[in-house]
Amino acid sequence: MSSITVRNLDEAVKNCLRVRAAQHGWSMEQEVRLILQQAVAPMQAGQVSFAERVNRRFAGLQVESLPIPERQSARTPPAFDPS
Repeated sequence: MSSITVRNLDEAVKNCLRVRAAQHGWSMEQEVRLILQQAVAPMQAGQVSFAERVNRRFAGLQVESLPIPERQSARTPPAFDPS
C-alpha cells in the first residue's frame, strides 16, 4: 500500500472530514480513502482487462468458419552423439 501527505489542508476541510468519519464510525484516514476511491471509480470503470479486450475484439468472429490446417509430423530431433 502507498501513502500520501496532504499539506496546507484548510482547517474547515479537516473538521468536515473528522465529522464525516465520526458519522460513519471510522477514522479520518478511512474516510479519505473512501472519498478518493469514489472519486477515481469512474476512471477505473473504463479500464478493461486484456482478456476482455481480446474477447471484444474477436466477439463477432465465426470460429466454425476458420480453416483448420492439417497436422504435420514433428521434425526429427538432432542427435547429440558424444565425440
